[in-house]
Amino acid sequence: MRIGLAADNGNWHKARLRAALQSFGVEPVLFSLADVAVVTGGGEPLRVPGFEDGLPDGVLLRTIAGGTFEATTMRLGVLHALVASGVTVWNGPVAIERSVDKAATSLLIARAGLPTPDTFVVSKREAAAEIVAREARPGTPIVLKPLFGSQGEGLMLIEHPDALPTPEAVSGVYYLQRYIPRADGLWRDYRVFVCEGRAIAGMIREGDGWITNVHRGGRPHAWDVPARAAELAEAAAAAVGVDYTGIDLVEDGEGGFLVLEVNSMPAWSGLQQVTETDIAAAVALGFLNAVRAARPPRLVSALG
Repeated sequence: MRIGLAADNGNWHKARLRAALQSFGVEPVLFSLADVAVVTGGGEPLRVPGFEDGLPDGVLLRTIAGGTFEATTMRLGVLHALVASGVTVWNGPVAIERSVDKAATSLLIARAGLPTPDTFVVSKREAAAEIVAREARPGTPIVLKPLFGSQGEGLMLIEHPDALPTPEAVSGVYYLQRYIPRADGLWRDYRVFVCEGRAIAGMIREGDGWITNVHRGGRPHAWDVPARAAELAEAAAAAVGVDYTGIDLVEDGEGGFLVLEVNSMPAWSGLQQVTETDIAAAVALGFLNAVRAARPPRLVSALG
């Protein structure tokens, strides 16, 4: 198999995935989507570094290089072109677009009938102010999240319309979600890692503040994922169409859980500290299974 591993940063994750692929007998070609070119005039116009004589059979995507809106659009276009050419891409561009855009994620989760905190997405500050005035009050704030963002960056608790930032500060989109406090006052939520449609590991995340991401100082703890949480995470992954993902959950106060977010490029260094499951190996094996399933079977002659 001709396999590419697209990873622009995160050396720990890159090394773990590379080692996992090697353990299954595959030597991946490391490359960056930023180095892929489109060249017309002869041969395959999509030029992927390390695959000069054609396209890879599969690309395992760990990260997409940052850049301008135009650069990001081109890199997603490269992924779409790979998929259209029959290349297996994990996670694929449609899944990435759905999960990076929190509004799209919320829409798909709601359409699937899955429990999630009440969410409101509007473009005008006046509309956002009306929502906050109606839904928020001291002690029961609304969470404002950037539409594109991860690892707890840019989150705000809003209790009054005057606290809303300008449209320019939120890139013209107000993503507002009801804050779900715990009855015991602890700052705690949950991460379930799903691969190939199955919940394979999970952790409790606790913080000294309401943002519990491990990247922001949250502490991971081992968690024996209950069946209802595993089933909800698996359903959320299916609704968004991700091959491997980290699903963030909170308790609903009635013995169940709510879906907060679906992550298409999840980090798992914190999770790996508290689980015996080899996350990188699970992702690599699931990806290789998908590549094998997509490849046409070899013809065998009658003489064997």
